[in-house]
Amino acid sequence: MGTVTIGVSIAVPEPHGSLLQERRAGFGDPAASGIPTHVTLLPPTEVDATALPAIEAHLVEVAAAGRPFPMRLSGTGTFRPLSPVVYVRVADGAEACTWLQKQVRDASGPVARELQFPYHPHVTVAHGIEDEAMDRAFEALSGYEAQWPCTGFALYEQGADGVWRKLREFAFGGAVVPPQACAPERDTTLPAL
Repeated sequence: MGTVTIGVSIAVPEPHGSLLQERRAGFGDPAASGIPTHVTLLPPTEVDATALPAIEAHLVEVAAAGRPFPMRLSGTGTFRPLSPVVYVRVADGAEACTWLQKQVRDASGPVARELQFPYHPHVTVAHGIEDEAMDRAFEALSGYEAQWPCTGFALYEQGADGVWRKLREFAFGGAVVPPQACAPERDTTLPAL
C-alpha cells in the first residue's frame, strides 16, 4: 500500500474558515486553495497506509478523553525570521490545543513524533510568500476576531495533488459547550485590501 501523509487538526468553522482561506489566497499564498483553514494538532506526518486503522483508533481514544472548549481567534502574529509564517493568534483555547496535540503525539501511540519547533497553536494566513505580502497579511488581519465552541478535531490526508482532504472527524466525549459559555459572535468583517 505504501505511505501516506496525514495531519490532525481542528477545522476553523464557517464562515470563518472560508473567509481566512480566501484572504490567504488574496495575499498570494499558492497553497491556500489546498489547505482548509485549521489549527494543527499533528503536522504533516508520513505513515504507512496500513497504520491508518490503528491511528484512527488512537484518535477515537484521544477524542473520548477530550472535552469541548471555547476557541477564540484574535489578531495576528508571526514566526519570522525563524519561519516565514504570518498567523491569526489563538487567544482562547490554546491550552486545550496544547493538551490535545500532546495526546495525539503521545509516545505510546501510533504517531509519536518530535516537532521541529515548540508547539504554538495558530491559524496560518500566509506562508513562504514575499515579505511585502507577509507584512500586508499581518496588518490586514490584525483586528480579526472569531470564536466558536470547539467540539472535536479531524484526520486529514494530503493527496498527490497537494490538497488536504478530511478522512474522518472525531467528536469529543463530553457534552457540548453551552451557549452561555461563549461570548456572542463578533463581527468578522474585514477591511478591503
